[in-house]
Amino acid sequence: MSRLWIKVCGLRTTDALAAAVDAGADAVGFVFHATSPRHLTTAEARAIAAAVPRDIGKVAVFLHPTQAEVDAAIDAMHPDWVQTDAADLATLRLPAGQRVLPVYRTDRPLPPQSLVPRRFLLESGRSGAGERADWNEAARLAAAGELVLAGGLDAGNVADAIAAVRPFGIDVSSGVESTRGVKDAALIRNFVNAARAAHARVASSSLGVMQQ
Repeated sequence: MSRLWIKVCGLRTTDALAAAVDAGADAVGFVFHATSPRHLTTAEARAIAAAVPRDIGKVAVFLHPTQAEVDAAIDAMHPDWVQTDAADLATLRLPAGQRVLPVYRTDRPLPPQSLVPRRFLLESGRSGAGERADWNEAARLAAAGELVLAGGLDAGNVADAIAAVRPFGIDVSSGVESTRGVKDAALIRNFVNAARAAHARVASSSLGVMQQ
C-alpha cells in the first residue's frame, strides 16, 4: 500500500499551519466559504499560503463558489488542488493544468465505479459539521480510485475508518479543533499519529494475506 495521504483542512493561522506540518500532514486546506467559521479572505489566504513548505500540498476549498471567488482564491494562493462539489466543477473555468479534487456526498446519488475520477473526496452531507460519511459506500468506491475520506473523523475513530474503507487518503477539520474553527496542535498530532499507525496495521495485514 502507498503512503496514506493526510489533509488537515480549515486552517486559519500560521500556528495551525505549523502544527499540521510538524505533525506530518501531506496537504493543508484553506476554506473560501463566507458562512464557514473557517473562512479566509484572499488576503489572509495569501499570507498563510506563503508559509506552506514546497512539499506540502495546498488545497483551495469551496462550496458552490462563483467564478470570481475561485479566480480570486487561485490568484491569492496558487493552489495545487481546487476542491469543490463535482457538480460545481462542470461550470467553472480553471487554469490549464489545475488539479481538482471533486467532492461527492453520501447523502446523494453517487457515480458508478466506472465514472469516478482518479482522485476524489467522499464527504457527508454537510462539510465541516462533524457528520460521518457512509463508510460502506466509501469502501465500495475506494476500489475505483484514490478516495480521500472526510466527514466526522477524529483520533478516536480514524483507525476504524481506515480499516473499514482502506482509503487512499483522509481529510480532517472539526475533529482536530478545540472550539469550532480553532485548530489544536495536540489534536492534530494525535490524529496524524493514529492515522499513520492504523494505516501501517492495515498494510501489514494485507502483506500477510498476500504471503499466505
